[in-house]
Amino acid sequence: MALPHPHAPVAEQVEQLLADEGPLEIVAAGDPVLRRPAERFEGQLEPALLHRFVDALRLTMHAAPGVGVAAPQVGVALRIAVIEDPAPVPEEVRLVRGRVPQPFRVLVNPSYEAVGAARAAFFEGCLSVPGYQAVVARAAEVRLTGEDERGRPVDEVFSGWPARIVQHETDHLDGVLYLDRAEPRSLSSNQAMAERWARQPGPEGAARALGFDLPR
Repeated sequence: MALPHPHAPVAEQVEQLLADEGPLEIVAAGDPVLRRPAERFEGQLEPALLHRFVDALRLTMHAAPGVGVAAPQVGVALRIAVIEDPAPVPEEVRLVRGRVPQPFRVLVNPSYEAVGAARAAFFEGCLSVPGYQAVVARAAEVRLTGEDERGRPVDEVFSGWPARIVQHETDHLDGVLYLDRAEPRSLSSNQAMAERWARQPGPEGAARALGFDLPR
């Protein structure tokens, strides 16, 4: 599947993407579309096309699989993202990470700000940076503002793992990858994660073994 031409009108880009059925191609780090702020959504897609695009983003997220996909990750520099997390994790992990089920949501023109000073550090990955994960310290609680896919205002506080997802996907819309915020010494291949760190609810063991500090 060819990625859309970056200088074509947004609606034309999306129509090109949707010409083929199935999941969309995920853009990998190194593509400029991931490094520039996305354009605000101001009706560039008429409602039926927006609905089809959102459905394609959801299908792509499920197929990857992942818990979120932003429009720039499929080559469209528009401030739209989708999130969903069934949170199929053991109880110990749920308690430590605050990972609770997050129903499917569409985020349009989102922005966030930290609520309080508390921060949490955990391993994080990205569909656009396949094969690796790294520890990222993020605000433990954030206030998200924006709109939904119907243009209704959103003003909501997220905490725990949903707050992490919201920050990660909104960062994509600002041209920021999780690696920009990561602890460099924590960078681990997926194989190393599976063998060493995946069974640990938090990154404390990795911090001791790899030699990096966690936020206090």
